[in-house]
Amino acid sequence: MFQDRTILQKSLAALLVGCLFLVGNVHAQDASKGKTLFQSNCTSCHAINKVVTGPALAHVEDRWPDKKELHAWIRNNAQVLASGYPYAVALKDQYKVAMNVFSDFTDKDVDDILAYIRGEQDKPVSTPGGGGTTTTTTTGEGGSNNSLLFGIMTLVLAVIALILLQVNSNLRKLSDDKEGIRRGEPVPFYRNKAYIALVVVVLFMIGGYYLVQGAIGLGRQQGYQPEQPIFYSHKVHAGVNQISCLYCHSFATTGKHANIPSVNVCMNCHMNISEYSGTAGQLYREDGTEVNGTAEIQKLYSYAGWDPKTRAYTGKGHPIEWIRIHNLPDHVFFSHAQHTNAGKVQCQTCHGEIQKMDEVHQFAPLSMGWCINCHRTTKVQFADNGFYSIYEKFHNDIRDHKIDSVTVQMIGGTECQKCHY
Repeated sequence: MFQDRTILQKSLAALLVGCLFLVGNVHAQDASKGKTLFQSNCTSCHAINKVVTGPALAHVEDRWPDKKELHAWIRNNAQVLASGYPYAVALKDQYKVAMNVFSDFTDKDVDDILAYIRGEQDKPVSTPGGGGTTTTTTTGEGGSNNSLLFGIMTLVLAVIALILLQVNSNLRKLSDDKEGIRRGEPVPFYRNKAYIALVVVVLFMIGGYYLVQGAIGLGRQQGYQPEQPIFYSHKVHAGVNQISCLYCHSFATTGKHANIPSVNVCMNCHMNISEYSGTAGQLYREDGTEVNGTAEIQKLYSYAGWDPKTRAYTGKGHPIEWIRIHNLPDHVFFSHAQHTNAGKVQCQTCHGEIQKMDEVHQFAPLSMGWCINCHRTTKVQFADNGFYSIYEKFHNDIRDHKIDSVTVQMIGGTECQKCHY
């Protein structure tokens, strides 16, 4: 009988551990990886809560009748269109733009992206306006992030399992007393070695998870948005006035660094532009406070040592102490020219929709995983690109239809020495 009791206790303990793993794996989709994939491949055409080139992706799973077709559409929309799937054809007719093909995506990759979208689609969206912000929230069935729900379920199952173990112990004691079997007093659960070992293992797993996550995130600053000495709006300059990025960041296609423009570059225009006309609308900081554009131009004159009345330099200028936003570890090699010139990567891929930003923030995580995922999925532009002419084998394979594209990974983009000294 004592042996049966031991077996039952071990079975219930195993059931508890199994429940913990089961509930933990129900939500096995990795939203953080999905975010990386989304930012690397989707943001040039899609946003979650607004229409860009393509439709807003909030509640996209609710709009597709068949999830299998949605997976097929994301990986190869041309194939789905060729099959005549009605919703896909209607989508193409509405937006008139062909979606990129992501044949390298696995089902897990697509599920991760969808998990990220589900987690973001119902978050409040702040829109600058007036003296503050207007908050709107999109809602939809099945759109909420279920992480909290699964966590509560795990806790409830764990409590139930512990209660069942204690009930079993008490029932066994009553049965033994009724049958006249004398046994020692049951060990309290807080002194039971099996319980203690289980709690230690669970705490070790939880602690280890957060320790690893903290170590991985050490030094990262995605979303970092410092207040600069001068309120410089990329939305006004690159967006409304259509000033080319290369006018200010002149080495972006030829050098390792894109470079920050000197005060003289700013003065090329602002010798004659001394007031902000407000053609781009009112300027607001992230906290909603209004910015006086003309006063910011006066700050520029102070740094440049320029007297707008006499239209002459005073000789009292000094450099603008811009606060650096994007920063990579010293042991990482990154070349803007390699990406923008040879790789034909657009600025927005890494910096987000910079032409719509007033105050610039770090858009991408700039982590090793983010870079590696980009290299695994980004296709090299071989056509009319002399930089890749040395890869004769790949050119021949494409010509002979052995492969339809070449990714950065295939030309060594994931080798350690490519990015590390």
